[in-house]
Amino acid sequence: MSRLDGRIVLITGAAGGIGSAVARTVVADGGEVILHDVNEDAVAALAHELGNAATTLTANLAEAKETEQLWADALALHGRIDVLVNNAGIYPPAPIDAHLEDWISVWDLSLAVNLKAPAILCKEAVKTYALQDRGGIIINLASRAAFRGEDPDYWHYAAAKAGVVAMTRTIARQNGRQGVTAFAIAPGYVDTSLNKVFAESVGVQAAADQTGLGEVAQPQDIANIIAFLATGLARHATGTTIDVNGASYVR
Repeated sequence: MSRLDGRIVLITGAAGGIGSAVARTVVADGGEVILHDVNEDAVAALAHELGNAATTLTANLAEAKETEQLWADALALHGRIDVLVNNAGIYPPAPIDAHLEDWISVWDLSLAVNLKAPAILCKEAVKTYALQDRGGIIINLASRAAFRGEDPDYWHYAAAKAGVVAMTRTIARQNGRQGVTAFAIAPGYVDTSLNKVFAESVGVQAAADQTGLGEVAQPQDIANIIAFLATGLARHATGTTIDVNGASYVR
């Protein structure tokens, strides 16, 4: 028996580098995936690749009502969700010398997608898991930025990811007896399109030089850890944040 046989995993931002790696890994390990993304064509292509083990949903996570509906639609597909992977994220710049309205609009969008949407999905997951016979698992993508801080144009991202960590710890402490376990993953630089601006302006090697390994993480490095957590084998590690940054920031 594969480790994830029979498990239903909802992955947000599934068309991206980390999300697609998670989806492929879960399916290879026997699970079924519900693939969310705002890009309908990209997520459909991934589902076609994965075959009958994958279904797709689209929603704009900047909109609270659409996010809430995403959970309801996903739950209706199989009648249960065993694992929620809050992976979707955005990384828009907010230069400190921008006009206040422009600066705040980036903060509002970033917090909506990077913090409030995961919170809404966690809220719905906690309620659902309390009624499921095996409970359920929440895996939230945070960031090294939650602990180390981030570059000058990305205060909002660090703040949102710090909120994700605090939320995950709170869920683990307060909802464990309702069958909920919760984990956060805090990657450093991962070789995905989210880091395209840095890669093109500074270079991937600059990020690699900050690590103890001399290389940056690939999406599969994150997917391997998420797939393991999805098995339920790390139950007593609930509340943990797992750093995946090649020792570029050790705490």
